[in-house]
Amino acid sequence: MAHRNGKEERRFQRPRASKPSTLRESAEVSRIAADLLAWYDRNARVLPWRTPPGAGPADPYRVWLSEIMLQQTVVATVKPYFGRFTTLWPDVVTLAAAPREAVLAEWAGLGYYARARNLHACAGVVTRDHGGRFPDTVEGLLTLPGIGPYTAAAIAAIAFDRPVAAIDGNVERVMARLHAIKTPLPAAKPRIRAVADAAVPAERPGDFAQALMDLGATICAPKTPRCAECPLAGDCAGRLRGLAATLPRKTPKPPKPARTSAVYAHFRNDGAILIETRPDSGLLGGMIGLPGPDWTKHPPTPETIAAAAPGAADWQRAETEARHVFTHFSLTLGVLVATGPALQGRRYMAFEAARAAAPTVMRKAMEIARAGLRDGARITASAGVKKNTPPDEGGARWGRAAGPRQDFGKL
Repeated sequence: MAHRNGKEERRFQRPRASKPSTLRESAEVSRIAADLLAWYDRNARVLPWRTPPGAGPADPYRVWLSEIMLQQTVVATVKPYFGRFTTLWPDVVTLAAAPREAVLAEWAGLGYYARARNLHACAGVVTRDHGGRFPDTVEGLLTLPGIGPYTAAAIAAIAFDRPVAAIDGNVERVMARLHAIKTPLPAAKPRIRAVADAAVPAERPGDFAQALMDLGATICAPKTPRCAECPLAGDCAGRLRGLAATLPRKTPKPPKPARTSAVYAHFRNDGAILIETRPDSGLLGGMIGLPGPDWTKHPPTPETIAAAAPGAADWQRAETEARHVFTHFSLTLGVLVATGPALQGRRYMAFEAARAAAPTVMRKAMEIARAGLRDGARITASAGVKKNTPPDEGGARWGRAAGPRQDFGKL
C-alpha cells in the first residue's frame, strides 16, 4: 500500500477485524486489486490445472490435486506428476478406485509421502460421502483428509470463486513487502492474514488468488525482487522505504539434527532386490523400501543393526552412504549389500520397478547397492550421494553382529 503518512500507515498496520469492509471497500484496496488483475490478465502463467484469466472457476479435482502436489514442491517438479496422475485417474472417482499402492508408486520422488496417503483417502471420502463432488466452502473442505487452511482456501477461491485469501509463501512475501511488515515470521502471520483478507475483491477472487501467487513467484521474488516490473510498485511500502529485498524477515531456525542408520540391499541371483512395505504410520508410510533399523534420534547399536538384517548372508558394507534431508532432520544411511538365493519369507521386486516406486532416499540406497555389485563392492559417488570415509578397522563404525547372520567386521 502507499503509506504516504504515518496515519495511513497505522490504519493498514492494525486493521480492525470487526470492520473488514472498511478496507475492502476503500479506493486504495480496489485499485490494487484492479491493477493486479490487469497484470494477471496479461502475464498469467500457463499451468495445466488452471483456466485462463477471466474464464471462471477451474475444475475442483484438478485444483485440489495440484495444490496437494505443490505443498513443499516447486511447479516444475509437479507438472509431469500432475500429467501422469490426470492421465491415469482423470477424476476423483477413478482416483478413489485405484489401489493405494499404485497411487504411492506414481507419487514416488515427490516426497512428503503422507500427502499421497491422504490424497487417496480424501478421494475416497469425496466419492463415498459427497457423491464425487468436493465441498464448495472452506469449512466443508477442512473436513477432508490432508486439507489444511491454506489448501482449503485455495480450492474455495480458485475452484468455487469464494472471496477468501489463500496465503502461501509467495503471498506472505507480497503482503509483507506491500505493507512493510517488519515483524519476523512466524509472529507476523496474524498481521499478514488480516491485510490479505482485507485485500480480496468480491469479483474474480479466484483469479486474484492466483495473481498474488504468480506475482510472488515471478516478480516479487525472495532475494531479487523486480520492483520496476511490479504492477503494485507505486503502492508498495516496502519498496518506498528501501526494504523490499529484506522482507519478510524470518526468525532463524535451529540447524536440523543429523541421524544415522543402515539399510540392507539383498539381490536375488536373477537381479531382483529384496523390498518391504513400510508401516502406514510414520515417515514414508506405506512406501516400499529396504529393511533396516528405525531412524531414531540415537544412532543404532551394532546389535540393533544386526537384528534388523532380513536373513543370513555375506553382508558387505558399501563405501558410499546414502544421504538425504527431510523436513526435520538429515539422514545418513550405511548400505549393506549381499547377493544369493532368495531369503526365506522375503519379497523381491525387479530392480527397475522397485527403484521407480521407491521414495528418493531408498532410491539412492538401491543405486549405491547396485553400483557396488557392478564395481566389485567399491561404490562410486553419484548425484545426491556423498562418499564416506573408509570404515574403521574391524568394522568399528557399525560394530560386529551378535550371532551367525553376518560379519560386521567386513563392513
